[in-house]
Parts: sequence; structure tokens; C-alpha cells
Amino acid sequence: MLVATGLLLATWLLIAPASLWAQGGTVLEVGKFSASEVGTALPEGWKPLTFIKIPKQTVYELVKDGDAVVVKAVSDASASGLIKAVNIDPKEYPIVRWRWKVENILKHNDVTRKDGDDFPARLYITFAYDPGKVSFGKKLKFKAGQAIFGDIPIGALNYIWDTHAPVGAIVENAYTDFAQMVVVESGAQKVGLWVSEERNIYEDYKKAFDEEPPLINGIAIMTDTDNTKERATAYYGDIQFVQVGKSAARSGEK
Repeated sequence: MLVATGLLLATWLLIAPASLWAQGGTVLEVGKFSASEVGTALPEGWKPLTFIKIPKQTVYELVKDGDAVVVKAVSDASASGLIKAVNIDPKEYPIVRWRWKVENILKHNDVTRKDGDDFPARLYITFAYDPGKVSFGKKLKFKAGQAIFGDIPIGALNYIWDTHAPVGAIVENAYTDFAQMVVVESGAQKVGLWVSEERNIYEDYKKAFDEEPPLINGIAIMTDTDNTKERATAYYGDIQFVQVGKSAARSGEK
């Protein structure tokens, strides 16, 4: 399913408006869900991400949780996501911040197996193909994959809420080494709680792929249980990309 995710996301990015926003300032509001209205179909700028071979889709809706409007996702042996095209330099805006909450973890998921590639919550970031920033070996693999599948992302980071893998682990996706899974939360300790996350995408990409990252061209949220046939409910709060100075300043205020 990860391969399909990348292919469909890449296709949508090609037909999306060339500049969904311009870079500027210290914070880029990628997903300002809190500014949305409850009952509207989708957050502004976000589109459905669906899969031809998976007929049952995850249900997404804007709901009020406490004082904030957030995205609620309910997956029942289903898979789909919400995606947005972006154009962000990860060296200029290396920090991604978001918050999420899950009502349950999955019993049978396994980040190392194709039949376990399900997560109650994930943040999916794709990177554009830039020949000047990828290794020769990866260029050959990309060209081979492009010949078979058409336009595909050169790489993707999946920030996931897993059940068993240790927090901080970076695991090659069970379907393709073009995607790396970064375990941000694991286990049931924080189930039912809003958890704020912050990751350095620039450093994560270099660690995962051993090369400089190209431009970020897409971001998606997804709750999926099509492989394990389980049920999961998750909530997604606002998503931001931040310059290092701004992040450091906020950390210094604590």
C-alpha cells in the first residue's frame, strides 16, 4: 500500500497548483485545521488520497475537540488519507511540528511486514526528485522505478505511531526502500492524550537515506487498518514547518 500511496500522491502533486503558498517568515502553516469550520468537507488545501484496490476508505471529518477544531479519522479495515502539495526547502525549514491523539493502538501491526503495514496515525512527507541531491545508485533505482510506475517520489519519511517498535527507530518500509518509517510514538501509554511532536526533517532524511534531502513536495495524514482488518480512531491537530531559530527560541522559553 505504501507504493500506491507514493504513486497517487506524486500524481496529485503534478496536477496541483504550482504554488500553494510562498515561503516566508519563520513558520509555515501547512495544516491550519484549527482555523477550519466544523462540518466543512475538508481542510483548506487538502485533498482525499484514495487507493484503487482498497474500496473501503477511512472517514475524515473536522470536529471540535475541547476548544480546537481538529481532523478526526476513523478507520475500520480501511485505508485512505488527506494530502496537500507543498514546496518547502527542508534546509530552510527543517522542523516539522504537529500534535495528534489516538484512541487505540493496533494489536497486529508490524512495521517490518507488508501485512502489518497499518498505523493508527501517521504523518507522511514526500520529497521531489532532484538529480543533484541523490546518489548515483539511487538515481538508477529511481529511473528503473519510474520506467515501471511513472512519476514517483524519490523518497518519503513516515512519522508513525506504532505498537511495538522502539521510539526513535528508523525502519525501511516493508514495500520499498524509497520510504523510511520513523517511530515517533509506540505503545499504549499515551492513548487518549494529545501529544505534541517536533522532528528535524533535514536530519531525519540524512540519517534515513544518507544524502542531502531534495525539496519537500507533499505532506499527508493517514490512519489505515486495511491489512490488519482492525479499527482505529485518531485526531490530528495543526501542522507547521519551522525555521531552526524559531524552534530554538521556543525551546529556550521552557
